Amino acid sequence: MTDLYENQRAMRRMRKQAMDRGVIAILDVGSSKIACLVLRFDGPDRFRESDGVGSLAGQSSFRVIGAATTRSRGVSFGEIDTMQETERAIRTAVQAAQKMAGVRVDHVIAAFAGARPRSYGLDGQVDLADSVVTEADVARVMASCVVPDFGAGREALHAHPVNFAIDHRSGLIDPRGQIGNSLAADMHLLTVETQAIQNLLYCIKRCDLELAGVASSAYVSGLSALVEDEQELGAACIDLGGGATTLSVFIKKHMIYADSVRIGGHHVTRDISQGLQVHPSKAESIKTRHGGVVATGMDDRDMIPLGGDTGDWEHDQRSVSRSEVIGIMRPRVEEILEEVRARLDAAGFDHLPAQQIVLTGGGSQILGLDELASRILGQQVRLGRPLRVQGLPQAATGPAFSAAVGLCLYSAHPQDEWWDFDIPADTYPARSLKRAVKWFRDNW
Repeated sequence: MTDLYENQRAMRRMRKQAMDRGVIAILDVGSSKIACLVLRFDGPDRFRESDGVGSLAGQSSFRVIGAATTRSRGVSFGEIDTMQETERAIRTAVQAAQKMAGVRVDHVIAAFAGARPRSYGLDGQVDLADSVVTEADVARVMASCVVPDFGAGREALHAHPVNFAIDHRSGLIDPRGQIGNSLAADMHLLTVETQAIQNLLYCIKRCDLELAGVASSAYVSGLSALVEDEQELGAACIDLGGGATTLSVFIKKHMIYADSVRIGGHHVTRDISQGLQVHPSKAESIKTRHGGVVATGMDDRDMIPLGGDTGDWEHDQRSVSRSEVIGIMRPRVEEILEEVRARLDAAGFDHLPAQQIVLTGGGSQILGLDELASRILGQQVRLGRPLRVQGLPQAATGPAFSAAVGLCLYSAHPQDEWWDFDIPADTYPARSLKRAVKWFRDNW
């Protein structure tokens, strides 16, 4: 555990150095594309203060001065599986973004979707020596949270305090300076497979870059696609990517649950490719231009030419109706949504005061998806685009860029985490934990 905290603290220090220099790169390592945005920071305190505990000073405003995307290579299920190919793709994206920005970048903050995330809810309580809560008391109460035995080969990626209580007065965002006899805290801990982070770190080092932070795509997509009311009252963000679908649940402006389903848009494309016996690139074109998941009366008459250059005239002149394409796509999309529903049910999503669901990511653009999702998930569903950030090119404002834009917001306004406090490292007992969403049932 101590090594983990030191790694995270080292990355936090690097992030601060990069921000002092004024530029940092954002890298969204996905299964379908690798996106790089170069940010220039304009100085502290132009944005509103963080809603976290606030130990990290210097919240900064920024603008995007460079942007590039390239087709992802060597990434499956949101994880790197072919180092050389991914390294080449990252170099291509970073060099193109640097060229547009006209600056050299040494530090990157990266997001990825895979690594089998798992959520835990932690809680702890301490008596206050002095009646006024200090930063040292906040560190002590975090240290008192029981860390789960999450097994070998896994490590904590995010560890956010999500709620404080003083003498049973719950729902406090920042307890410092308040008076009471005891301080309690609830935390959300997100763990991932260590190997996925190590591969990402190694790949970025091979590109002559320093990793100044790493985040879950599920978390950062929620930051950019959910509006403030949704983050406050309770909402789930579902990001349909190429190789994986991530989901995150927010309430009181904190993420309290995250997970991923190892199915995405690539699987839909593969089904079309196999079902219609066409090349994957043709299947992708059919999916984006003619695809859908809700049939209408016109679909039998809407014919789609398949084309081809095999030399077999009959094979190359084939066409299919749009209803056939929908018939191939719908079962796979239903499978993704059923998996998402199972994860939300396990998290206790139905206990939230509001239950808005926001679909984002490249796969969310499939026609009729919001209608099908509201039937399967049984909640209010809307399609979400990332928040607008200054300088972002028009081409990068679509739902496929929710994670990249969220990572920009995360880098400029990091929510305080466990490693931002001077926590004594001598109390890490391992025993089983309550489920991730339990704390807010008692508090709201």
